[in-house]
Amino acid sequence: MSHASDSSFSRALPLAGVASGGLVWWVIAAAFWKGNPVLAAFAPGPSLAALAHLVSSGELWPHLFASLRRILCGLGLASLAGIPIGVLIGIWNPFERFTHALFQFLRMVSPLSWMPLAVMAFGLGDLPVIFLVSIASVWPLILNTAAGVAAVDPRRLLLARSFCATPVEIVLRVVVPSILGYVLSGLRLSVGVAWIVLVPAEMLGVRAGLGYYVLDARDRLDYSELVAVIIAIGLVGYAFDSVLRAAQRRWAVLD
Repeated sequence: MSHASDSSFSRALPLAGVASGGLVWWVIAAAFWKGNPVLAAFAPGPSLAALAHLVSSGELWPHLFASLRRILCGLGLASLAGIPIGVLIGIWNPFERFTHALFQFLRMVSPLSWMPLAVMAFGLGDLPVIFLVSIASVWPLILNTAAGVAAVDPRRLLLARSFCATPVEIVLRVVVPSILGYVLSGLRLSVGVAWIVLVPAEMLGVRAGLGYYVLDARDRLDYSELVAVIIAIGLVGYAFDSVLRAAQRRWAVLD
């Protein structure tokens, strides 16, 4: 009985957290809109009503799909580059020493700093946005993959070598399965960074996307719609994180 009560309490905690956040939102909005009627548009009621309208009318979907396309392309490119580089760093010490200073320097540069160069190099449209997402999300993948390789049990590598496995076979059959949990963790971090970078990147030179829609709603002074899009951004980001968190848990059970 106690176990069932604990389980129900654990399931209720996230809902209680969301309800508390909504209450704080309402209290803050109520405190400010009396002095400034314009701020009433930021209150939960008008914002949630605007979100329901955007979803039911279909106005939100083209922007959401445009953002999802860019984020998936950027993460795909980051994975294609970051995972092999991370494996190479982990298994070959000279390469790690060769790239360490360069990668740490590049990692510390804000991805948004590359925006002018991205526009000059790729023009307007999807390509500069995908580039910014890629360069923002590649570093967690590199670091986590390298950490996963370093954590591989040396006895497994020694056993593989004792069976005359080639370096390629060792990487594919021993290293890659062992680091998948680390890769998923890196991908989860990359999604968080990429989703944050995507929104300001879409405010420059594109005609669709959630970031563009925030800027458009601001220019039209439709503040309820602006907050509604912000809520949508948070919900989609939470959905991304939930899927990857579930994949991590699934892999931890199977590993």
